[in-house]
Amino acid sequence: MNVPVEKKEKNTAVITVTVGPEELEKAMDQAYKKQKNRINIPGFRKGKVPRKMIEKMYGPEMFYDDAANEIMRKTYPDAYDESGLEIVSQPEMDVVQIESGKDFIYTATVATKPPVTLGKYKGVEVTKGDTKVTKKEVEEAVKRELEMNSRMEVVDRKAGTGDTVNIDYEGSIDGVKFEGGSAKGQPLNLGSGTFIPGFEDQLVGASAGDDVEVKVTFPEDYHAKDLAGKEAIFKTHVNSVSEKNVPKLTDEYIQDTTEFETVDEYKKDLEEKLVEKKKETVRRDQEDEAILKIVEDSEMDIPDQMLEYQVQTMINDMAGSMMQQGLNFNDYLKYTGTTLEKLEENVRPDALSRIKSSLVLEAIAEKEGFEVSDEDVDKELEEMGKMYGMKAEDLKKNLTESEEKNIKKDIQVKKAIDYIIDNAKEKAKKKEKKEEETEAKED
Repeated sequence: MNVPVEKKEKNTAVITVTVGPEELEKAMDQAYKKQKNRINIPGFRKGKVPRKMIEKMYGPEMFYDDAANEIMRKTYPDAYDESGLEIVSQPEMDVVQIESGKDFIYTATVATKPPVTLGKYKGVEVTKGDTKVTKKEVEEAVKRELEMNSRMEVVDRKAGTGDTVNIDYEGSIDGVKFEGGSAKGQPLNLGSGTFIPGFEDQLVGASAGDDVEVKVTFPEDYHAKDLAGKEAIFKTHVNSVSEKNVPKLTDEYIQDTTEFETVDEYKKDLEEKLVEKKKETVRRDQEDEAILKIVEDSEMDIPDQMLEYQVQTMINDMAGSMMQQGLNFNDYLKYTGTTLEKLEENVRPDALSRIKSSLVLEAIAEKEGFEVSDEDVDKELEEMGKMYGMKAEDLKKNLTESEEKNIKKDIQVKKAIDYIIDNAKEKAKKKEKKEEETEAKED
């Protein structure tokens, strides 16, 4: 395979791939076999028309598209490798020549990884951050934990704000039922603001067995445009009223539900966890701040194709995540009143930021020459194994060359982040020491 590369402006390149006529002939024959059962010619049974007869009547061009797609699908991965380029986008394919008995020639226009001119990245100043935990924060955390372990208990009284009612309801507008306006056995926490404004308020004071006619007006900006701004009536039956029973914090409760013996031991452990959580948050904020400053002080020319590829990757990830939760991506677009184009526009700034951050960190890792040892890879696989509930040995056994390469790149990026933050902390210490020395001289 002959793979010349022509580099273009703004970090794009055109790969030209030439494939011999014999490969085109094989692909044409495959295309014929794929299509022959759909072709009717008088005098021949369906699927029995010779290829030469079809080409004589309709021309060989009718097999060109399928043949070209098949050749490009098979040959592009090798062309990618042979080009020696760091490609960061999907290829834009164009057929240059396709004719029986001649070479098949096509081009792949791709974006290549742009070079980065790094700005200052050593000793970047970052916000120190507060990792202290107050007694109030500990008490609030205790309250949240108790709330999580609370139980709902059915009560024989009128519902109040904070209670949960179980209801059946049927909604209508001008006497006509509408889609999504009915449900049975629906739990509703009064005061949560889950339902349309005004709905929950009208159920305060209701008891189990009551029938309540709830009158509401849909907000003007309601996601379902056909309901926005309209008045509706919901015939509602209250099945039950439940209240939240929050456990009391006692030594006995702690002994029954945790590994600790006393409330004080439990609170101390909780405080330590809160401190660690704050440290992690401060660390992430410092990383983001440092990387943003380095990006702003660095220069790189991002190809349009690279940006669009990142945008599509983020949207595909979003759609995949929704699918795992049982949500349909198209339904999400409908109910949020947006379009795919608007969503692409919304994620584009974040996509650009991610690209720049990644390029800067990779450039720092390369410049500093961070090496990745086998022990580093094993440690990363151990962490991945914990995350996915798998053994590190099994992950390593099934690791492809490409996957291992990506893991090593990720490790190098992590080392670059550690390097940046360590330098920032070192500079902060020197700055504090200098300020202390200056204050001492003035005294």
